[in-house]
Amino acid sequence: MNQPARQMPGTASPEVLQATRDRLQRRRRRVNAFALTLSLAAMAFGLLWLVWILYTTLTLGVGGLSVQLFTQSTPPPNTDGGGLANAIVGSLMLVGVATLVGTPIGVLAGVYLAEYGQKGWLARVTRFINDILLSAPSIVVGLFVYALVVAQMGHFSGWAGAISLALLEIPIVIRTTENMLRLVPNALREAAFALGVPKWRMISSVTLKASMAGVVTGVLLAVARIAGETAPLLFTALSNQFFSLDMGQPVANLPVTIFKFAMSPFAQWQSLAWAGVFIITLGVLGLNILARAMFGKK
Repeated sequence: MNQPARQMPGTASPEVLQATRDRLQRRRRRVNAFALTLSLAAMAFGLLWLVWILYTTLTLGVGGLSVQLFTQSTPPPNTDGGGLANAIVGSLMLVGVATLVGTPIGVLAGVYLAEYGQKGWLARVTRFINDILLSAPSIVVGLFVYALVVAQMGHFSGWAGAISLALLEIPIVIRTTENMLRLVPNALREAAFALGVPKWRMISSVTLKASMAGVVTGVLLAVARIAGETAPLLFTALSNQFFSLDMGQPVANLPVTIFKFAMSPFAQWQSLAWAGVFIITLGVLGLNILARAMFGKK
């Protein structure tokens, strides 16, 4: 005749263990539901303001769109007509020069940190400075370029504005390039070395090629970041009421023009300011969508 299993001294019965498990499971479900509710509420709160901003930009910005907006320069105060042609071209010039200057520096620095400077003191110092620049307010960069360039030249200029934007772009490109290169498996590097490929050739033909989509995504996101910066341009490029392609003189740009027109009491300028906001929003949104699409393909 089978004897019932004896319970070891100091151990709980199966019924007690099951009750404990059920109690812990109910507690986990309550905590999970509470955390999920908070997460959804935070997401809804953020989306509410985002949708509100986009709706306001769309409704007020579309009303200022016209052919003259892209063909005429900024008008004098309290006058009808005029556009933002000089500001649009000026912003394209500043962002273009900043991208041409900042992208190679950022990519090369990111390659050094990922491929050559894993343990060196120079890499640690570079990462520390890069982290500071990533979190530094843009107005600090504008003041730095003002003291370094504008004060020495004696006047505002487009070159100073491009330098300030490049300084804001470089840390983003460095961080993105380093992170993307670190995602490349070391097996690819070892395979290239086993074939006798020099390191510079391995980097250009293997690791950079494998991470190209991520690097380009970082560059596009950096361009989207600097396209709407206002504070550094107030201290460097300033603005220009007239159409000018001379980078050695103050250059009109959309962020500063929007700031100036939005703060004015004139309805015509305010309408142009909202149209400029709409243009910048579309541009930044397009760059972000392009970056996400390119990253998603890989």
